[in-house]
Amino acid sequence: MTKKLYIETVGCQMNVLDSELVVASLRKEGYELTDNTRDADTILFNTCSVRQHAEDKIYSALGRLKNAKQSNPKKIIGVLGCMAQKDQRLIFERAPYVDLIVGPGQLHQVPQLIKEISAGGEPRLEVSLGRKDGSRSDIEESHESFDPLRDPEMRPTPYQAYVRIMIGCDKFCTYCIVPSVRGPEQSRPPSQILTEARQLAGEGCKEIVLLGQTVNSYQHTENGRRWRLSDLIYALHELAGIERIKFVTNYPKDMTDDLLAAVAELPKCSKYLHVPVQSGSNRMLERMKRGYTVEDYREMMDRIRDRVPDFAVTSDFIVGFCGETEGDFQLTCELVREQRFKNSFIFKYSERPGTRGADLFPDDVPEEVKKRRNNELLAIQNAISEADNQPFLGREVDVLVEGPSKASVKQQEADAQQVQLTGRTMCDRIVVFDGNRRQIGQTLPVTIYDANAHTLFGTVVTQHVGPELFSLEPISKPPNRVNILKNFIPK
Repeated sequence: MTKKLYIETVGCQMNVLDSELVVASLRKEGYELTDNTRDADTILFNTCSVRQHAEDKIYSALGRLKNAKQSNPKKIIGVLGCMAQKDQRLIFERAPYVDLIVGPGQLHQVPQLIKEISAGGEPRLEVSLGRKDGSRSDIEESHESFDPLRDPEMRPTPYQAYVRIMIGCDKFCTYCIVPSVRGPEQSRPPSQILTEARQLAGEGCKEIVLLGQTVNSYQHTENGRRWRLSDLIYALHELAGIERIKFVTNYPKDMTDDLLAAVAELPKCSKYLHVPVQSGSNRMLERMKRGYTVEDYREMMDRIRDRVPDFAVTSDFIVGFCGETEGDFQLTCELVREQRFKNSFIFKYSERPGTRGADLFPDDVPEEVKKRRNNELLAIQNAISEADNQPFLGREVDVLVEGPSKASVKQQEADAQQVQLTGRTMCDRIVVFDGNRRQIGQTLPVTIYDANAHTLFGTVVTQHVGPELFSLEPISKPPNRVNILKNFIPK
């Protein structure tokens, strides 16, 4: 009898990839996906701990399952990922009907743990060692990467895929819980990454996004050769079938000239860089322990402008960090106006127990001030984004078509043959246009006729071949997907 799995994912791209891999392993055990917790034999929450709101969402969801577990004790409920690693037995205390708690480094154990619990076993807690609970090698070993299995149906689109090239982080920014829950920085062997990318290309994937908490810190020595991220990108560029390569998230001090040369020189490499700055105040950057100054960031941006034509840079900002004054905040506003990011992800500071920030500094900026600063900075960024999208009017851009637009999905038109589609340019700008389902997965020329802060609107350029219209060959209809991406949070 087929077993049904419900999985909900909160958090960053890493979590989305982790969920894909967990589902792939459970499919081998006979599971199929459902989007309804009532139908599910197993319910899994893949969690995030970057902000309190993400954790509150999961605890609320667990609370709503209490009666379901009482009426069906055989239903298995599990908490996976960063919150599992951070809170551990606290989850059992708050939701004693949870069956398994599994950290990011133990996700490969999920199928076996479910089997044992289904057979009458006790609830299980499987997490990695803490950063002070052993030698570095022991801690690294307890944070195992989990990458071989892929499941195309779990991706938002079958033509794009995340590829993890490293795990963990050693930066220890004072506000950030990631080094504690994801463990030490470890880069995967390039041979494994290239094998995985070939597999994805063979499945029809056209764009790969390389993932790392600080992805441009990647380095690995294999067979006597030292590989940097730039070396890896050059090797991936040679793979047939792969049309676009992106990488996130970047650390400013590791934005080296060799990497910028690869972005500039390689046609498949997206002219898009996500490089969080977090604040425009050196005083705040020092408190955050970011390891660079505003002047360092400006110098990096100057090098990007000099070396990468038609580039686009996005950034992250935290407003209301401990001790942030109005003057500090205005310096951040000035930096955004000066650098004109394509867009920015702006967040109110959320104190994370277990971080140095929580230990060292009081969370002393009132919530109403955080909210006002968040809205003010967002308004500045939105005005810049809309203004900088206007030069695209009348231009022709190449768009990798991802699928039906959000508006089409909301209007339940996603299964219609003629549908509003969405895709992205090489500089990661979102483009919406009317098209046909057979165009999904293709790269099409689109002429832009309108734009707002977040979206370009266009029409597909009709190509003529002699007296007849050039027609695109239809492709098979992609399978229906369970939407697992909830409250996506870039890092």
